[in-house]
Amino acid sequence: MDQKKRLDQAQIKWRDMCDCSLRNQCTQAVFGEGNAEADIVFIGEAPGKNEDIQGRPFIGAAGKFLSEMLAIIGLKREDVYITNIVKYRPPENRDPVPEEIEACSLWLYEELSIIDPKLIVMLGRHALEHFVPGKKISEAHGKTFRLIFNGRERSFFALYHPAAALYNGGMRQTLIEDFKKISKVISKMEK
Repeated sequence: MDQKKRLDQAQIKWRDMCDCSLRNQCTQAVFGEGNAEADIVFIGEAPGKNEDIQGRPFIGAAGKFLSEMLAIIGLKREDVYITNIVKYRPPENRDPVPEEIEACSLWLYEELSIIDPKLIVMLGRHALEHFVPGKKISEAHGKTFRLIFNGRERSFFALYHPAAALYNGGMRQTLIEDFKKISKVISKMEK
């Protein structure tokens, strides 16, 4: 069975099985989106209001900025896979709590197992904390971490969440410069 079909089936399975308490407070689950055979997976924290309404990740202002940054390194949304740690919108866009992250983690892990990317990009502090506990995004951004995940060593790359640049204009250039490093990280991995 091809990866796209496996991924679609996993999304439906987990939408029905996930016991995240947020599922009763939102419009719908927001599945990951993009290339099921992507070399790069981007992981944010949780869907926002627009994502909850439309059922697609990163489609608001932060998503537009993410698309701009992808273009800078010669990629489109269709070339990568974009998902979130939590698949349901927290009320009032509050931060997801550990129990919500835990409830959705097996869903995320299955997505990553099916896609089997070369690089996992953690967007923001919640994604970073999930995979690299104890690290602060202010210290980790722009850095690669080699971690054991699903039984093998993988590369994880930390970035500020694109929304950070929307709230703090000074962060925009930092995020762009860090984002440009993704091409170099992938190139090193291919050698």
